[in-house]
Amino acid sequence: MLRTPQQCDPSLPRPAVLGIPRALIWGYIGVLLFMIGDGVETSYLPTYFKTDLGFAEASVGIIFTVYGVTAAVGAFLAGGLCDLWGPRRVMMAGAICWAVCHALMLAVAVPAHSYWLILFSYGLRGFGYPLFAYGFMVWIMAGAPERQLGKALGWFWFCFTMGYPVIGSVLVSLLKPTIGFYRTLWVSLAMIIAGALVVLFLLRERQGFQGLSRGSERVSLPRTFLGCFTVMFARPRVGMGAVVRLINTTSQFGVWVFIPLFLVDQVGFSAQEWASLLIVMMVSNLACVVLFGALGDRWSRRKTVAWLGGVVSALACLALYYVPAITGHDFLLVAIAAGALGVGMAGYVPLPPLMTSQAPERKGQIMSAYTLGAGASMAFGPLIGTVFIGVIGIGGVMWIYAALHLLSTVLVLCLKTPAPPSEPGARTVAPQTERQAVAALTAPSGEF
Repeated sequence: MLRTPQQCDPSLPRPAVLGIPRALIWGYIGVLLFMIGDGVETSYLPTYFKTDLGFAEASVGIIFTVYGVTAAVGAFLAGGLCDLWGPRRVMMAGAICWAVCHALMLAVAVPAHSYWLILFSYGLRGFGYPLFAYGFMVWIMAGAPERQLGKALGWFWFCFTMGYPVIGSVLVSLLKPTIGFYRTLWVSLAMIIAGALVVLFLLRERQGFQGLSRGSERVSLPRTFLGCFTVMFARPRVGMGAVVRLINTTSQFGVWVFIPLFLVDQVGFSAQEWASLLIVMMVSNLACVVLFGALGDRWSRRKTVAWLGGVVSALACLALYYVPAITGHDFLLVAIAAGALGVGMAGYVPLPPLMTSQAPERKGQIMSAYTLGAGASMAFGPLIGTVFIGVIGIGGVMWIYAALHLLSTVLVLCLKTPAPPSEPGARTVAPQTERQAVAALTAPSGEF
């Protein structure tokens, strides 16, 4: 089959809608629908397990711990499986896993009030959303033009966050009073299926239809996953990028757990005011993810991550403690601090292409390192607070988060900046290795 010039040279411009490559636009819609379905449960499921099903608080915690572990593993597996299967198959595997496990939980485990079956089905379901969402992120890395990667990734995170938790939480608040939470969980299954069907039948970009490593670069499944680990050591800058991704949302997950305890118990904020502060944080994040992705494409990905990601996040972490500690119950000032943290988190959007530029021939494995950092931050953030809050208090914990963000600034400044893309009219003769199709993305894990 004849290939278009864009398929042969991904650096050439492609038609785009607001920075979204036209060939991938249905994937963004599919991810949005999928994450709405995944986000329906976020605001009430722990309470449902405890209040409606009668499980002990510790037992509920175990359910969500198992889910967090499988989600982190699924995030890590996504990139390596895309090398072998292709992003499309990985996304469909994630959707099937989510749908089957969720249906089993709702149809069998919940009516039977079976704790162990809920633990099994909900725990296994944790593999679903990372395979689907991060599988599409790898598809973006393979199918979007290099010169538009930052903006394309910004729109990915916009759809991801808009669905989970923004629209998902709104949907449950509308449906739960009328049809109950149990039936609302069936609606979430319908949203998951709708997102998967959009990708299956409407997303036709060809890069994602087959494994991204081709020919001699294809290796066995164990060697592929081994390479996902060893690439962080064989290419130390890739490992540094994975640490930066870990730090990116470490403070976010820690803040979600510990700052409300400080604001509500010590400063006098209400639970509803804290919920409003979370909305401010996420809306500010949504407002900046696309902007900062485009800024990374046009200005500098390294500087965008370092200054708008690391430094802004560090200052916001300190402000979230010191502003209420000094001014007391001043909602406006604390909202500004919460919004600043949302802005800082968005500053890390250009990190994936910055990481893959360190070893362009191994993009799938590098994306596994990236998503491993993303998944691990869900546990690392709360762990820091759990270990240190009794010793140094919430203020000391926020200083640790701020120091980590400053460390991420130092690390990202050590990453080499990718060469700027050529202007559309300036055709140059690239070396043979640079003219390979974008699908040939990863080297065998033994080639270091």
